[in-house]
Amino acid sequence: MFHTRRTDAVLLLVAIVWGSSYLAAKTATHALPVLVVLFARYAISAIACLALVAARRKERCTRDEVRAGAVLGITQAAVLVLETYGVAHTSPANAGLIISLTIVLTPLLDRTTDNGRLPPRFFAATGVCLLAVALLMSGNGFHTPGIGDLLMLAAAVVRAAHVALVGRLTKGRAVRPLQLTTVQTAVGSALFVVPAAGALPTLTRVDAAVWGQLVYLALFCSVFAFLAQTWAVQKSSASRASLLLGTEPVWAVVVGVCLGGEGFTVLAALGAALMVTGTYWGQHIERTHRTTHIEEPPCRTTAPTSV
Repeated sequence: MFHTRRTDAVLLLVAIVWGSSYLAAKTATHALPVLVVLFARYAISAIACLALVAARRKERCTRDEVRAGAVLGITQAAVLVLETYGVAHTSPANAGLIISLTIVLTPLLDRTTDNGRLPPRFFAATGVCLLAVALLMSGNGFHTPGIGDLLMLAAAVVRAAHVALVGRLTKGRAVRPLQLTTVQTAVGSALFVVPAAGALPTLTRVDAAVWGQLVYLALFCSVFAFLAQTWAVQKSSASRASLLLGTEPVWAVVVGVCLGGEGFTVLAALGAALMVTGTYWGQHIERTHRTTHIEEPPCRTTAPTSV
């Protein structure tokens, strides 16, 4: 029970950090091109991770860690490209709410546990979330969704696939979070250095506040969050991790409204309420389904295993 609570607490902290990342990313992209922001975020993260690995000379990356990290580095980069471009064209609060679709999409893709088919009620909860996204995209009235909203919707799908892939590639393997994150950040840096090369001189013309945003995005929203997410998935499951990260949109709204000066229309407020309701309903259904499957195995010759 203690280990479960510790895992939950770490995931909650990740949710808070990620919820605040949308405002930080939007602020940074006002001063710098998106690709430069992404490269700086990855480069600072890679330097920090390499320094940690170098301090532990006997803990070099294994072949499994390099292979998994290379694949996850590509998928994580895809998520951040969509998220960063998306938040540059929509509000931080909207971005955080739309990305929360990851919570109900991940269990559909998670194959690390044999829980059987999800009940129909889970898909009803997904439908509520989709309705919420439609309301959030409507803004001040129903119209064609903005490019930022659509990019965040795509980011939610790719992030769900990434989280499920973390569970699949690390399950049953001796993969350490630090080494895996180091490979991921190195791969991300390599992917963005060429596209961002032409605009890199802009980094010399920004003030300390922008650099503070970049360092925050790199060390807290990337290094800490990647390490914590991988560690938590290994300790529980991809589905459970996605459920506990479900408070991220709440923090995104809090930060956006309190620090970013955002406001909500009636439709957007209704969409936010439906999103939170749908995601937590989906969480409850998935958790009940998973624990029931574990605690009530077909064979009754042995005592059920507690979670």
